[in-house]
Amino acid sequence: MGDFSIVRRKQDAAKRTWEDGEFPILCETCLGENPYVRMTKESFGKECKICTRPFTVFRWRPGPRARFKKTEICQICAKLKNVCQTCLLDLQYGLPVQVRDSAVPDKQDMPESEVNREYFLEQAERKIAQGQLPWDKTAPDQMLAHLSREAPYYRRNLPKPCSFFAKGECTRGKACEFRHDTEPGETTNTSSHQNIRDRYFGVNDPVAQRLLTKAKATTLVPPEDPQIMTLYLGGVKPDITKQDITDNFYSFGEIKSVNMVPKLECAFVTFTTREAAEKASEALYRNLKIKDHVIQLSWGKSPSVSAAPALPAAPSSAPQAILPPGALAGPPMVPWTLPPAIPPALAGYPAPFFVPPANFYPSMDPTAMGSRGDKPTSSTESKDA
Repeated sequence: MGDFSIVRRKQDAAKRTWEDGEFPILCETCLGENPYVRMTKESFGKECKICTRPFTVFRWRPGPRARFKKTEICQICAKLKNVCQTCLLDLQYGLPVQVRDSAVPDKQDMPESEVNREYFLEQAERKIAQGQLPWDKTAPDQMLAHLSREAPYYRRNLPKPCSFFAKGECTRGKACEFRHDTEPGETTNTSSHQNIRDRYFGVNDPVAQRLLTKAKATTLVPPEDPQIMTLYLGGVKPDITKQDITDNFYSFGEIKSVNMVPKLECAFVTFTTREAAEKASEALYRNLKIKDHVIQLSWGKSPSVSAAPALPAAPSSAPQAILPPGALAGPPMVPWTLPPAIPPALAGYPAPFFVPPANFYPSMDPTAMGSRGDKPTSSTESKDA
């Protein structure tokens, strides 16, 4: 009977699309900081919460003090949205789907009916097998790059807070599997109670709404000086030309000059009016891309406008001796700031001469050449001696 059931399952057309994966599609945060992870695998353990097809379920613990995690959706649904199978966050930026779709709209809508959904998934699986990923041509966005995390956030793997510890009644101590602290974490906010389908399709996501509100609240404040009409562009790569920058700014007003600094990978765009500069900053702040390069935008002053400070004039004649600062000009020097007196051993020599420190010894005289006399002896005198 066992062999017959296996053959029947393979021949069933409805079960051919069941997923039997070898390793899950996970983000670095869900996988954990430990490179050695032990996972349990259950083939066809659950149905996907998006397409309702059975898939292989993986369960693991990302750290010694972390909670157990498992995959929630199948790999086909994860590849369609480029998300993690557990947290359903974007694999490239680590952001919710709603935040990513706000910058890069996703035109793929999964059908609601079961028959159309099965046909849609079969076509998507065939394209993915051929290497035609639905998200491979997505260009990076400046807002996404600003909101994304540069490092994994392992605090999201912490266990849920202990309700008995909050009441002061937990008696298990360190053996308790729940978290014993009062600091808010990722498991205490509304993201732990939201619907997985809403998180996957980017609808009514509280975490995404909070991030979008934060992104919209941050604006580029213009400087108080109305004479400043220059915008600073950072991250200007060598393949970006002056004409490329002009094409992105000419629609906001007349451009006075475009100065590029290739060594610093930056540029300065100066407008003829302040109104045009403010329009460009409001429209292109965190939304400027030139040749698929994210450009940073801020207010600045063109280096051609700002004049360099004049250097002081050089003195007409160099001093004969090394004197302390302020000895040649300014108010008269007080006695305790005068240079040390010249020792008798150097009094008969012309300038420039060596000004010794306060504590001077004959052996410190560079002209004595190691002799003990007041004056250096010449080569002839030493031979006579």
